[in-house]
Amino acid sequence: MTTEHAKAPRPLVAIGHDYPPSYELAEHRHRRSQFLYAARGVMAVSTPDGAWVAPPERAVWIPGGTAHSVRMVGAVQTRSVLIEPGICPSRGARTQVVGVSALLRQLLVEAADLPIEYDEHGRDGQVMTLLASEIDRAPAIPLAVPFPSDSKLASLCHAFLNQPDASAAIDLWANAMAMNRRTFTRHFRLQTGMSFGAWRQQACLSVALPRLVAGEPVTAVALDLGYDGPGNFSTMFKRVLGVPPSHYRAG
Repeated sequence: MTTEHAKAPRPLVAIGHDYPPSYELAEHRHRRSQFLYAARGVMAVSTPDGAWVAPPERAVWIPGGTAHSVRMVGAVQTRSVLIEPGICPSRGARTQVVGVSALLRQLLVEAADLPIEYDEHGRDGQVMTLLASEIDRAPAIPLAVPFPSDSKLASLCHAFLNQPDASAAIDLWANAMAMNRRTFTRHFRLQTGMSFGAWRQQACLSVALPRLVAGEPVTAVALDLGYDGPGNFSTMFKRVLGVPPSHYRAG
């Protein structure tokens, strides 16, 4: 993003970029909120509070001032929008994965081709107004891996992301935290806003998606994540994301 984009005298500023495979954007932040969408490829977004993966038909909402880094999976073509505070109040102050409809996708592509100082009172302004409305009403998607503030628990979570295991037992984590099961369950939910089982599932999905998009076989991914076979993995995947894992592997 250029200084020209950052200082543009418009409530919304659209940007398009092409990135080579495995490109990484180091941690940075924007004053405005960012709606980050990959028109092609997959992005993995990390903040101090968690990790989010945006496969096709998904985008990531990053509130203004949030420190974040982005890793590209494969060649990635982004279409993003920088948005002034208050323009999309329904999106809230938390990073989240958001569904992208066919209309929203077309608006994102169209907006990226508009001049930075577009005519707010003409056709371009109408495109951007509709874009803001569609971003504000787009559904949040449960693809989040929040990190706890408890440093000991956070280290367990980061270790799990490095070597995920869908069969990881809650009792082992409780023992590692020197807590009984009930205390650990309550503590984990307080720290992450999710149950241990839901977090474990989301963590596995966040690791699986980039591998599937990279073309790895569903069976290999399922077994590496600790599933008995591709059947259980595919059932979970489709229940959460609405499509089978082969949908992403096929591009």
